[in-house]
Formats: sequence, C-alpha cells, structure tokens
Amino acid sequence: MATTDFLTPVVDDPRTWGRIAAQNAVSDVYAMGGRPLFALNLVAWPSSELPTSMLAEVMAGGAEIGTESGFAVVGGHSVDDPEPKYGLAVVGEVHPDRILTNAGLRDGDVLVLTKALGIGVATTAIKAGTAPPSLLAAAVASMTASNAPAARAAVDAGAQGCTDVTGFGLLGHLLKMAVASGVDARIDVAAVPFLPGARALAEAGTMPGGSRRNRDWVAPSVDAGGYGELDVLLLADAQTSGGLLFGAAPAEAAAAVAALGTPATVIGRVRTGTGRITLR
Repeated sequence: MATTDFLTPVVDDPRTWGRIAAQNAVSDVYAMGGRPLFALNLVAWPSSELPTSMLAEVMAGGAEIGTESGFAVVGGHSVDDPEPKYGLAVVGEVHPDRILTNAGLRDGDVLVLTKALGIGVATTAIKAGTAPPSLLAAAVASMTASNAPAARAAVDAGAQGCTDVTGFGLLGHLLKMAVASGVDARIDVAAVPFLPGARALAEAGTMPGGSRRNRDWVAPSVDAGGYGELDVLLLADAQTSGGLLFGAAPAEAAAAVAALGTPATVIGRVRTGTGRITLR
C-alpha cells in the first residue's frame, strides 16, 4: 500500500509540527490495518523567508516518528513555495486477508473511536493565540500519538471496517463508511470524547471553516434529534492526526477499548441501512 499526506503548520514549534505531520501521514496505513515500511519527505518551503535550520527541525521531527514507529524516512523532495508545508509519502504492507476498509462495517457492529475530538477547534485557537496551555498540551499529545496500537486492537477485534478521523470530521468519515457499507449509524453523543476546553472555545465562537463545511455536507444525512447546532459542529470538527474509527462485535470492541485505555471508547452502533446517521 502507498499513501501520502502533508499539511501547513498547526503549532509554532517546528519539530512538533514535523512530528504531527508525519504521524498524520502514516495514519492511513494504520487505518487499513497495515504497518509502514518506509517513507519519503514532502517539503514546500519559502527559502527566502524561513531558515533552512528551521526546516531541519521539521524534518527531524518527522524522522523521530519514523524511528519510534519502526520505519525509515529515506530522502524525499522539496520545492520552493510561499507557504511552508510538510508531510510524507508512506509505503506499507498488510496481509490481503486482513485489510481494513471503509466499506467493512457490518450489521450489529459497535463503533469504537480511539482519540478525542476537538483538534480543529484547538488548532484554530493555537493559531489565534487563545488556546489555554492545558488544551495546547492535550492537542499536541493527541496529534503526536501513534495509531499503531489502535490498528492492532481493531485487527485483533475482528474489525473489517475502519477509517482514520481527519479532515472530514467524525460525521464526515462515518457517513462515507456508512454509505459504502450499506448501514445506518447511531451515535451516543454523551459517549464521544473531546479534548478538555474544546467545547468552551467552540461556544465562544472558535470553529474552523472546514468544520462548518463538514457540517453542511453531512446535514442531509444526519438526524440531530434533540441536539443543537454546536453539538453537531463539534462532531463535524475537522481533525488533524485524529484517531481511528472502527466497527466490531460488542464483546470484541469492549476488549479493544480495555486494551487501549482512555480516551478510546464505544460511541455507537450500526444496523443495515442506507447511510443515515442518528444522534441520541
């Protein structure tokens, strides 16, 4: 398998940004139940505006993730660009009988989410300089955490349907899975984990444009029940280096959650259907 992803800075520290971008890029391999073998750097850099020493820090962060995750970062490509961007092209492997796909949810599966939501709100606040230190620390810890343990837990639980939760938010990625799998999904909103302080910032108006676009896109397929617009927006919040969302039988899902620990949790279930999402 081969995948690629890159992004603009989401934090001020160059090495931390490199770590986040690399973890975000390799997540697609884990979402398919695979393991990364090697990766190439992808760099866009304003060489006349930012020093190459800063770029070295960014790439060092990416290399650290490779070392920690057991894959090598072997070269890459760079271009001069007014806006800095960094990521990886990743090559991995997976057994053909154990591939996880976004079309693999089955009637009766419960849904496991492995990381807290609210990253889009947090990174928007970070860029605006309004993020409390506790939220900044929690967001960085989440974005730099590997999805490798979650991938192993999903495979061990017998999951067939899995995705990573990134730019389309929980609702967007779940909608794509539900449609592809021929199921309807019910989300227990109270069970969904969020970063500490994310809701308060959202209530004060901090919300990325991508999250609002996600909410508009999923609106025709979502029955919000008694939940208000803010709740739906938070569930649609655009994530960077988010967790995995997978479906498994109830007992196996519970074992996966116990093995992973907080914030992994069961957030809902699916039944045969046409791709509708209901909040309860």
